[in-house]
Amino acid sequence: MRSLTKYLVLNLIVFLASIDAFSEEVVSKQVIDTVWSGHPVGFNLLTHPPYQFVAYYNAERQMVVASRRLDSEDWTYTKLPEHVVWDSHNYITMAIDDENQLHVSGNLHVDPLVYFRTERPLDVSSLVRVKQLVGTEEDRMTYPRFFRGPAGEFIYTYRDGSSGSGNQIYNVYDADTRSWSRLLDQPLTDGRGAMNAYIDGPRLGPDGRYHCVWVWRDTYDCATNHDVSYMRSADLRNWENVRGEPLSLPVTIESPGTIVDPVPAGGGLINGNAKLGFDAENRPVVTYHKYDDSGNSQVFNARWNGKAWAISQATDWSSRWEFSGGGSIPFDVRVRAIRTSGDGTITQEWIHWELGRQRWRLDSETLLPLEQLSAEPSTPRVSFGPVLSDFLGMSIKTANDSGRPGESSKRYVLRWETLGSHRDRPREEPWPAPSELTLYEIAR
Repeated sequence: MRSLTKYLVLNLIVFLASIDAFSEEVVSKQVIDTVWSGHPVGFNLLTHPPYQFVAYYNAERQMVVASRRLDSEDWTYTKLPEHVVWDSHNYITMAIDDENQLHVSGNLHVDPLVYFRTERPLDVSSLVRVKQLVGTEEDRMTYPRFFRGPAGEFIYTYRDGSSGSGNQIYNVYDADTRSWSRLLDQPLTDGRGAMNAYIDGPRLGPDGRYHCVWVWRDTYDCATNHDVSYMRSADLRNWENVRGEPLSLPVTIESPGTIVDPVPAGGGLINGNAKLGFDAENRPVVTYHKYDDSGNSQVFNARWNGKAWAISQATDWSSRWEFSGGGSIPFDVRVRAIRTSGDGTITQEWIHWELGRQRWRLDSETLLPLEQLSAEPSTPRVSFGPVLSDFLGMSIKTANDSGRPGESSKRYVLRWETLGSHRDRPREEPWPAPSELTLYEIAR
Protein backbone atom coordinates (compact mmCIF):
# COMPACT_ATOMS: atom_id res chain seq x y z
CA MET A 1 0.00 0.00 0.00
CA ARG A 2 2.87 2.38 0.80
CA SER A 3 4.35 1.91 -2.69
CA LEU A 4 0.94 2.52 -4.32
CA THR A 5 0.56 5.71 -2.28
CA LYS A 6 4.00 6.87 -3.46
CA TYR A 7 3.04 6.07 -7.04
CA LEU A 8 -0.20 8.06 -6.87
CA VAL A 9 1.47 11.03 -5.14
CA LEU A 10 4.26 11.21 -7.71
CA ASN A 11 1.78 11.12 -10.59
CA LEU A 12 -0.26 13.88 -8.93
CA ILE A 13 2.91 15.96 -8.64
CA VAL A 14 3.73 15.47 -12.32
CA PHE A 15 0.14 16.32 -13.31
CA LEU A 16 0.04 19.49 -11.20
CA ALA A 17 3.42 20.52 -12.56
CA SER A 18 1.99 20.43 -16.07
CA ILE A 19 -0.65 23.06 -15.25
CA ASP A 20 0.40 26.66 -15.76
CA ALA A 21 -1.47 29.94 -15.60
CA PHE A 22 0.19 30.97 -18.85
CA SER A 23 -0.69 27.79 -20.71
CA GLU A 24 -0.05 27.53 -24.41
CA GLU A 25 -2.94 26.91 -26.75
CA VAL A 26 -3.79 23.50 -28.14
CA VAL A 27 -4.39 24.09 -31.84
CA SER A 28 -5.41 20.54 -32.69
CA LYS A 29 -5.46 16.95 -31.44
CA GLN A 30 -5.27 13.84 -33.59
CA VAL A 31 -5.74 10.27 -32.41
CA ILE A 32 -3.07 8.28 -34.27
CA ASP A 33 -3.78 4.77 -32.97
CA THR A 34 -4.50 2.75 -29.84
CA VAL A 35 -1.46 1.51 -27.93
CA TRP A 36 -0.38 -1.05 -25.35
CA SER A 37 -1.05 0.16 -21.80
CA GLY A 38 0.22 -2.68 -19.63
CA HIS A 39 3.55 -1.01 -18.90
CA PRO A 40 5.36 2.18 -19.99
CA VAL A 41 7.89 2.18 -22.80
CA GLY A 42 9.25 5.18 -24.66
CA PHE A 43 7.67 6.25 -27.97
CA ASN A 44 9.30 8.62 -30.45
CA LEU A 45 7.94 11.67 -32.28
CA LEU A 46 10.10 13.16 -35.05
CA THR A 47 9.11 16.16 -37.16
CA HIS A 48 11.08 16.66 -40.38
CA PRO A 49 9.20 19.11 -42.62
CA PRO A 50 7.22 18.45 -44.68
CA TYR A 51 6.77 15.11 -42.88
CA GLN A 52 6.17 13.87 -39.36
CA PHE A 53 6.96 10.41 -37.97
CA VAL A 54 5.76 8.52 -34.89
CA ALA A 55 7.20 5.21 -33.62
CA TYR A 56 5.27 3.24 -30.98
CA TYR A 57 3.93 -0.16 -29.90
CA ASN A 58 0.31 -0.66 -30.88
CA ALA A 59 -2.46 -2.42 -28.96
CA GLU A 60 -0.97 -5.81 -29.93
CA ARG A 61 2.47 -4.65 -28.69
CA GLN A 62 3.81 -4.56 -32.26
CA MET A 63 6.30 -1.90 -33.31
CA VAL A 64 4.72 0.58 -35.73
CA VAL A 65 6.10 3.60 -37.57
CA ALA A 66 3.49 6.03 -38.86
CA SER A 67 3.99 9.14 -41.00
CA ARG A 68 2.02 12.00 -42.45
CA ARG A 69 2.56 15.24 -44.30
CA LEU A 70 2.27 18.18 -41.93
CA ASP A 71 -0.53 19.63 -44.04
CA SER A 72 -2.57 16.41 -43.80
CA GLU A 73 -4.24 14.27 -41.15
CA ASP A 74 -3.89 11.09 -43.23
CA TRP A 75 -1.33 8.70 -41.73
CA THR A 76 0.63 5.91 -43.40
CA TYR A 77 1.26 2.96 -41.07
CA THR A 78 4.06 0.42 -41.34
CA LYS A 79 4.05 -2.52 -38.93
CA LEU A 80 7.50 -3.90 -38.23
CA PRO A 81 8.26 -7.51 -37.20
CA GLU A 82 9.01 -6.64 -33.55
CA HIS A 83 6.89 -7.04 -30.41
CA VAL A 84 7.68 -5.55 -27.01
CA VAL A 85 7.78 -7.78 -23.93
CA TRP A 86 7.32 -6.69 -20.30
CA ASP A 87 10.33 -4.42 -20.27
CA SER A 88 10.30 -0.63 -20.00
CA HIS A 89 13.87 -0.38 -21.29
CA ASN A 90 12.73 -1.21 -24.83
CA TYR A 91 12.03 2.31 -26.12
CA ILE A 92 12.12 3.25 -29.82
CA THR A 93 14.37 5.91 -31.32
CA MET A 94 14.48 7.42 -34.83
CA ALA A 95 16.64 9.80 -36.86
CA ILE A 96 17.02 10.99 -40.46
CA ASP A 97 20.35 11.02 -42.29
CA ASP A 98 21.73 13.44 -44.91
CA GLU A 99 19.98 11.53 -47.72
CA ASN A 100 16.60 11.80 -45.95
CA GLN A 101 16.54 8.10 -45.10
CA LEU A 102 14.76 7.25 -41.86
CA HIS A 103 16.62 5.06 -39.32
CA VAL A 104 14.66 3.23 -36.59
CA SER A 105 16.04 1.25 -33.65
CA GLY A 106 14.60 -0.06 -30.40
CA ASN A 107 13.12 -3.00 -28.51
CA LEU A 108 16.61 -3.62 -27.16
CA HIS A 109 17.57 -4.72 -23.66
CA VAL A 110 20.62 -6.95 -23.87
CA ASP A 111 19.29 -8.18 -27.22
CA PRO A 112 20.63 -8.64 -30.76
CA LEU A 113 20.45 -5.61 -33.03
CA VAL A 114 17.00 -4.29 -33.96
CA TYR A 115 17.44 -1.69 -36.70
CA PHE A 116 15.39 -0.67 -39.75
CA ARG A 117 16.16 1.83 -42.52
CA THR A 118 14.10 3.18 -45.40
CA GLU A 119 14.94 2.27 -48.99
CA ARG A 120 13.25 5.42 -50.28
CA PRO A 121 13.65 8.87 -48.68
CA LEU A 122 11.02 9.69 -46.03
CA ASP A 123 8.88 6.69 -47.05
CA VAL A 124 7.99 4.53 -44.04
CA SER A 125 6.52 1.86 -46.33
CA SER A 126 10.07 1.17 -47.54
CA LEU A 127 11.50 0.35 -44.09
CA VAL A 128 13.56 -2.85 -44.14
CA ARG A 129 15.48 -4.65 -41.43
CA VAL A 130 19.25 -4.20 -41.47
CA LYS A 131 20.88 -7.23 -39.86
CA GLN A 132 24.18 -5.69 -38.83
CA LEU A 133 26.02 -2.41 -38.40
CA VAL A 134 29.66 -3.51 -38.43
CA GLY A 135 29.05 -7.14 -37.44
CA THR A 136 30.64 -7.39 -33.99
CA GLU A 137 29.48 -6.46 -30.47
CA GLU A 138 25.87 -6.47 -31.71
CA ASP A 139 24.36 -9.42 -29.83
CA ARG A 140 23.72 -7.82 -26.40
CA MET A 141 22.62 -4.26 -27.17
CA THR A 142 20.82 -1.72 -24.93
CA TYR A 143 20.11 2.03 -24.93
CA PRO A 144 20.33 2.84 -28.68
CA ARG A 145 20.71 6.49 -29.59
CA PHE A 146 21.26 8.46 -32.81
CA PHE A 147 22.90 11.88 -32.68
CA ARG A 148 25.06 14.28 -34.70
CA GLY A 149 28.77 14.86 -34.21
CA PRO A 150 30.72 18.15 -34.38
CA ALA A 151 31.13 17.96 -38.17
CA GLY A 152 27.58 16.72 -38.73
CA GLU A 153 28.52 13.05 -38.49
CA PHE A 154 25.53 10.72 -38.17
CA ILE A 155 26.31 8.58 -35.11
CA TYR A 156 24.68 5.57 -33.44
CA THR A 157 25.68 4.57 -29.92
CA TYR A 158 24.62 1.78 -27.58
CA ARG A 159 25.77 -0.27 -24.63
CA ASP A 160 27.26 -3.64 -25.45
CA GLY A 161 26.69 -6.01 -22.53
CA SER A 162 24.56 -5.86 -19.43
CA SER A 163 24.24 -4.11 -16.09
CA GLY A 164 27.53 -4.66 -14.29
CA SER A 165 29.33 -5.87 -17.42
CA GLY A 166 29.29 -3.68 -20.51
CA ASN A 167 30.98 -1.06 -22.62
CA GLN A 168 29.86 1.87 -24.76
CA ILE A 169 30.12 1.55 -28.56
CA TYR A 170 29.96 4.36 -31.16
CA ASN A 171 29.41 3.89 -34.89
CA VAL A 172 29.47 6.51 -37.66
CA TYR A 173 27.43 6.34 -40.87
CA ASP A 174 28.46 6.87 -44.50
CA ALA A 175 25.32 7.95 -46.35
CA ASP A 176 26.96 7.45 -49.77
CA THR A 177 27.74 3.78 -49.17
CA ARG A 178 24.87 3.26 -46.67
CA SER A 179 27.33 1.59 -44.31
CA TRP A 180 28.50 1.91 -40.72
CA SER A 181 32.00 1.87 -39.25
CA ARG A 182 33.44 2.38 -35.80
CA LEU A 183 33.84 6.00 -34.75
CA LEU A 184 36.41 4.86 -32.18
CA ASP A 185 38.96 2.05 -32.39
CA GLN A 186 38.10 1.17 -28.78
CA PRO A 187 34.89 1.36 -26.77
CA LEU A 188 34.46 4.73 -25.08
CA THR A 189 34.02 3.08 -21.67
CA ASP A 190 34.71 -0.45 -20.54
CA GLY A 191 33.87 -2.06 -17.22
CA ARG A 192 36.23 -4.98 -17.97
CA GLY A 193 33.60 -7.49 -16.93
CA ALA A 194 33.29 -6.05 -13.42
CA MET A 195 30.99 -3.06 -14.00
CA ASN A 196 29.47 -0.83 -16.65
CA ALA A 197 29.08 2.92 -17.12
CA TYR A 198 25.63 4.52 -17.23
CA ILE A 199 26.33 7.62 -19.30
CA ASP A 200 24.42 10.89 -19.55
CA GLY A 201 25.75 12.22 -22.85
CA PRO A 202 27.71 13.02 -24.87
CA ARG A 203 26.02 16.42 -24.69
CA LEU A 204 27.16 19.50 -26.57
CA GLY A 205 27.92 22.21 -24.04
CA PRO A 206 27.93 26.00 -24.37
CA ASP A 207 31.73 25.82 -24.69
CA GLY A 208 31.45 23.90 -27.97
CA ARG A 209 32.72 20.66 -26.45
CA TYR A 210 30.94 17.38 -25.79
CA HIS A 211 30.54 16.36 -22.16
CA CYS A 212 29.77 13.03 -20.49
CA VAL A 213 28.67 12.36 -16.92
CA TRP A 214 28.27 8.80 -15.71
CA VAL A 215 28.12 6.44 -12.77
CA TRP A 216 29.60 2.96 -12.58
CA ARG A 217 27.40 0.00 -11.61
CA ASP A 218 28.66 -3.39 -10.47
CA THR A 219 25.65 -5.68 -10.96
CA TYR A 220 21.99 -5.74 -11.97
CA ASP A 221 21.25 -4.37 -8.47
CA CYS A 222 20.73 -0.60 -8.75
CA ALA A 223 22.12 -0.16 -5.23
CA THR A 224 25.60 -0.99 -6.60
CA ASN A 225 25.98 2.32 -8.45
CA HIS A 226 29.12 4.19 -7.44
CA ASP A 227 31.68 6.87 -8.40
CA VAL A 228 30.17 9.89 -10.18
CA SER A 229 32.48 10.57 -13.16
CA TYR A 230 33.08 13.12 -15.94
CA MET A 231 35.02 13.65 -19.19
CA ARG A 232 34.84 15.87 -22.27
CA SER A 233 35.86 16.01 -25.94
CA ALA A 234 36.04 18.53 -28.77
CA ASP A 235 35.59 15.95 -31.54
CA LEU A 236 34.15 12.77 -29.90
CA ARG A 237 37.35 10.95 -30.80
CA ASN A 238 39.90 12.43 -28.43
CA TRP A 239 38.81 12.61 -24.80
CA GLU A 240 40.20 14.37 -21.76
CA ASN A 241 39.48 14.79 -18.07
CA VAL A 242 38.37 18.07 -16.52
CA ARG A 243 42.01 19.18 -16.19
CA GLY A 244 42.48 18.88 -19.95
CA GLU A 245 44.68 15.81 -19.63
CA PRO A 246 44.20 13.27 -22.46
CA LEU A 247 42.51 9.98 -21.65
CA SER A 248 43.39 6.63 -23.16
CA LEU A 249 40.43 4.64 -24.46
CA PRO A 250 38.54 2.80 -23.27
CA VAL A 251 37.94 4.83 -20.13
CA THR A 252 37.80 2.63 -17.03
CA ILE A 253 37.31 3.16 -13.31
CA GLU A 254 41.10 3.64 -13.07
CA SER A 255 41.29 6.39 -15.73
CA PRO A 256 43.02 9.37 -14.06
CA GLY A 257 41.06 12.47 -13.16
CA THR A 258 37.62 11.21 -14.18
CA ILE A 259 35.99 10.71 -10.75
CA VAL A 260 33.92 13.66 -9.50
CA ASP A 261 32.75 12.11 -6.22
CA PRO A 262 33.87 8.64 -5.07
CA VAL A 263 30.44 7.60 -3.80
CA PRO A 264 30.68 3.93 -2.75
CA ALA A 265 28.28 1.19 -3.81
CA GLY A 266 25.27 1.33 -1.52
CA GLY A 267 25.81 5.06 -1.02
CA GLY A 268 22.46 6.23 -2.39
CA LEU A 269 23.60 6.94 -5.96
CA ILE A 270 21.49 5.73 -8.90
CA ASN A 271 21.88 5.75 -12.66
CA GLY A 272 19.47 8.12 -14.38
CA ASN A 273 19.81 10.77 -11.67
CA ALA A 274 23.25 12.14 -12.52
CA LYS A 275 22.74 15.30 -14.58
CA LEU A 276 25.00 17.85 -16.25
CA GLY A 277 24.53 21.64 -16.32
CA PHE A 278 26.73 24.71 -16.79
CA ASP A 279 27.17 27.94 -14.86
CA ALA A 280 27.53 31.43 -16.35
CA GLU A 281 31.24 30.82 -16.96
CA ASN A 282 30.48 27.58 -18.84
CA ARG A 283 31.94 25.48 -16.04
CA PRO A 284 30.32 22.03 -15.79
CA VAL A 285 28.11 21.36 -12.77
CA VAL A 286 27.24 17.73 -12.01
CA THR A 287 24.03 17.10 -10.03
CA TYR A 288 23.26 13.80 -8.31
CA HIS A 289 21.98 12.42 -5.01
CA LYS A 290 23.53 10.20 -2.37
CA TYR A 291 23.14 9.47 1.34
CA ASP A 292 24.51 12.00 3.81
CA ASP A 293 26.35 11.17 7.02
CA SER A 294 23.00 10.54 8.73
CA GLY A 295 21.87 8.15 6.02
CA ASN A 296 19.31 10.50 4.45
CA SER A 297 19.03 11.12 0.72
CA GLN A 298 20.34 14.53 -0.38
CA VAL A 299 20.94 16.35 -3.67
CA PHE A 300 24.50 17.48 -4.32
CA ASN A 301 26.12 19.74 -6.92
CA ALA A 302 29.77 19.40 -7.92
CA ARG A 303 31.61 22.13 -9.86
CA TRP A 304 35.21 22.22 -11.01
CA ASN A 305 37.00 25.20 -9.43
CA GLY A 306 40.23 24.84 -11.38
CA LYS A 307 41.88 22.61 -8.81
CA ALA A 308 39.23 20.21 -7.55
CA TRP A 309 35.54 19.38 -7.66
CA ALA A 310 33.84 21.62 -5.08
CA ILE A 311 30.83 19.68 -3.79
CA SER A 312 27.90 21.41 -2.10
CA GLN A 313 24.77 19.93 -0.54
CA ALA A 314 21.61 21.45 -1.98
CA THR A 315 18.97 19.82 0.24
CA ASP A 316 18.43 19.09 3.92
CA TRP A 317 15.94 16.24 3.79
CA SER A 318 15.10 14.02 6.75
CA SER A 319 14.06 11.01 4.69
CA ARG A 320 15.85 8.23 2.85
CA TRP A 321 15.05 6.69 -0.51
CA GLU A 322 16.07 3.08 -0.09
CA PHE A 323 16.33 1.31 -3.44
CA SER A 324 17.72 -2.00 -4.65
CA GLY A 325 17.21 -4.76 -7.18
CA GLY A 326 16.86 -4.78 -10.93
CA GLY A 327 14.30 -3.88 -13.54
CA SER A 328 12.77 -0.48 -14.26
CA ILE A 329 12.10 1.04 -10.85
CA PRO A 330 9.87 4.02 -10.02
CA PHE A 331 11.96 6.98 -8.88
CA ASP A 332 11.01 8.51 -5.52
CA VAL A 333 13.44 11.37 -6.21
CA ARG A 334 14.12 13.08 -9.52
CA VAL A 335 16.82 15.70 -9.96
CA ARG A 336 17.32 18.30 -12.66
CA ALA A 337 20.50 19.93 -13.86
CA ILE A 338 21.08 23.53 -12.86
CA ARG A 339 19.76 26.24 -15.19
CA THR A 340 21.61 29.51 -15.72
CA SER A 341 19.86 32.65 -16.96
CA GLY A 342 21.46 35.45 -18.95
CA ASP A 343 22.15 37.49 -15.81
CA GLY A 344 24.00 34.58 -14.18
CA THR A 345 21.16 33.54 -11.87
CA ILE A 346 21.26 29.80 -11.16
CA THR A 347 18.09 27.83 -10.44
CA GLN A 348 17.50 24.17 -9.80
CA GLU A 349 14.51 21.84 -9.51
CA TRP A 350 13.89 18.43 -8.01
CA ILE A 351 10.93 16.23 -7.15
CA HIS A 352 10.68 14.44 -3.81
CA TRP A 353 7.88 11.96 -3.24
CA GLU A 354 6.93 13.50 0.14
CA LEU A 355 7.82 17.17 -0.41
CA GLY A 356 6.71 17.48 -4.01
CA ARG A 357 8.28 19.53 -6.75
CA GLN A 358 10.58 22.33 -5.61
CA ARG A 359 12.52 25.04 -7.39
CA TRP A 360 15.33 27.04 -5.77
CA ARG A 361 17.64 29.91 -6.56
CA LEU A 362 21.25 28.98 -5.81
CA ASP A 363 24.15 31.17 -4.78
CA SER A 364 26.31 31.51 -7.90
CA GLU A 365 29.52 31.29 -5.86
CA THR A 366 28.71 28.42 -3.48
CA LEU A 367 25.79 26.69 -5.25
CA LEU A 368 23.99 26.66 -1.90
CA PRO A 369 20.21 27.33 -1.88
CA LEU A 370 19.25 30.96 -1.24
CA GLU A 371 15.48 31.00 -1.66
CA GLN A 372 12.67 28.75 -2.74
CA LEU A 373 10.87 29.95 -5.85
CA SER A 374 7.46 29.16 -7.24
CA ALA A 375 7.61 25.80 -8.97
CA GLU A 376 6.76 27.11 -12.40
CA PRO A 377 7.64 24.95 -15.38
CA SER A 378 10.80 25.97 -17.22
CA THR A 379 8.61 26.57 -20.27
CA PRO A 380 4.84 27.12 -20.35
CA ARG A 381 2.89 23.92 -20.85
CA VAL A 382 -0.59 22.81 -21.62
CA SER A 383 -2.34 20.36 -19.33
CA PHE A 384 -2.52 16.81 -20.68
CA GLY A 385 -4.75 15.62 -17.84
CA PRO A 386 -6.89 14.26 -16.40
CA VAL A 387 -6.36 10.50 -16.77
CA LEU A 388 -9.20 9.18 -18.93
CA SER A 389 -8.93 5.49 -18.06
CA ASP A 390 -10.79 4.22 -15.02
CA PHE A 391 -8.27 1.36 -14.57
CA LEU A 392 -6.50 1.74 -11.21
CA GLY A 393 -2.88 2.89 -11.45
CA MET A 394 -3.00 4.41 -14.94
CA SER A 395 -1.02 7.60 -15.59
CA ILE A 396 -0.29 9.98 -18.44
CA LYS A 397 2.86 9.60 -20.54
CA THR A 398 4.12 12.17 -23.02
CA ALA A 399 6.89 12.37 -25.62
CA ASN A 400 8.31 15.62 -26.91
CA ASP A 401 9.40 16.17 -30.50
CA SER A 402 12.91 14.90 -31.24
CA GLY A 403 12.94 16.64 -34.62
CA ARG A 404 12.26 20.18 -35.73
CA PRO A 405 8.70 21.48 -36.17
CA GLY A 406 9.68 23.93 -38.92
CA GLU A 407 7.90 26.83 -37.26
CA SER A 408 9.10 28.36 -33.99
CA SER A 409 5.50 29.30 -33.16
CA LYS A 410 4.37 25.70 -32.67
CA ARG A 411 5.40 22.44 -31.07
CA TYR A 412 4.13 18.86 -31.02
CA VAL A 413 3.68 16.38 -28.17
CA LEU A 414 2.49 12.76 -28.00
CA ARG A 415 0.15 11.68 -25.20
CA TRP A 416 -1.01 8.24 -24.06
CA GLU A 417 -1.85 6.41 -20.82
CA THR A 418 -0.30 3.35 -19.20
CA LEU A 419 0.35 1.47 -15.98
CA GLY A 420 3.72 1.73 -14.24
CA SER A 421 6.77 -0.40 -14.98
CA HIS A 422 6.22 -3.14 -12.35
CA ARG A 423 9.99 -3.80 -12.29
CA ASP A 424 9.70 -5.28 -15.81
CA ARG A 425 7.75 -8.27 -14.53
CA PRO A 426 4.61 -9.52 -16.31
CA ARG A 427 1.31 -8.56 -14.74
CA GLU A 428 -1.52 -10.97 -14.21
CA GLU A 429 -4.70 -10.19 -16.10
CA PRO A 430 -6.90 -8.23 -16.27
CA TRP A 431 -4.87 -5.63 -18.14
CA PRO A 432 -6.06 -2.13 -19.01
CA ALA A 433 -7.69 -1.52 -22.34
CA PRO A 434 -5.42 0.02 -25.00
CA SER A 435 -5.22 3.79 -24.70
CA GLU A 436 -5.38 6.42 -27.41
CA LEU A 437 -2.10 7.73 -28.77
CA THR A 438 -2.85 11.39 -29.41
CA LEU A 439 -0.77 14.01 -31.20
CA TYR A 440 -1.08 17.53 -29.79
CA GLU A 441 -0.25 20.55 -31.94
CA ILE A 442 0.45 23.46 -29.61
CA ALA A 443 0.85 27.15 -30.36
CA ARG A 444 3.65 28.74 -28.34
